[in-house]
Amino acid sequence: MREGSRPVAENPPEDAPRKRKQRGGGPNGRERMRRGYARAEQRNQEARDALEPLREGERPLVVTIGAVLSGLIALSIVGGYVGGVEVDGERANFAQVAAPALLMGVMAWGMWRARYWAVLGFQVILVFLIFSAVFGLAAQAASVAQIAATLGLLAVSGTFFYFMVKAMARIQMPSRLPRD
Repeated sequence: MREGSRPVAENPPEDAPRKRKQRGGGPNGRERMRRGYARAEQRNQEARDALEPLREGERPLVVTIGAVLSGLIALSIVGGYVGGVEVDGERANFAQVAAPALLMGVMAWGMWRARYWAVLGFQVILVFLIFSAVFGLAAQAASVAQIAATLGLLAVSGTFFYFMVKAMARIQMPSRLPRD
């Protein structure tokens, strides 16, 4: 026996705990993984089956709210430019205003029409907002008011993101129900 090594029992008692690899008789790693994937796919299928397809022209409430919010953001960007708003003492050039206004306007139109790509794009913006808020909370929040406002922003954007996931699943369903 080497110095510093522990003695290994030749035949440990039957009820002694053993490492997973030493247990034997059970499924190997691949089989456990295969069973895990099968269970997860079964749960996914049950969740898909529980979804109700959108009727023609129907739009989930959270998507409608997102469309209105995107439209208001686009209008506020254009309104600020027309109103002569300055950032750091300088007026923004047209490209700095047109790009985000156009992006938010197209996204508003797409969500109003219940398009998957628009909802996905809005969720990407929400993710950036959530990450920025977490970073701001961790690195820059200096007062109780800043912390409270950032936590409020995180609560609203996180909740909005959560509810949009189900709406996206309903939007991408292959069959839509006819109108009544």
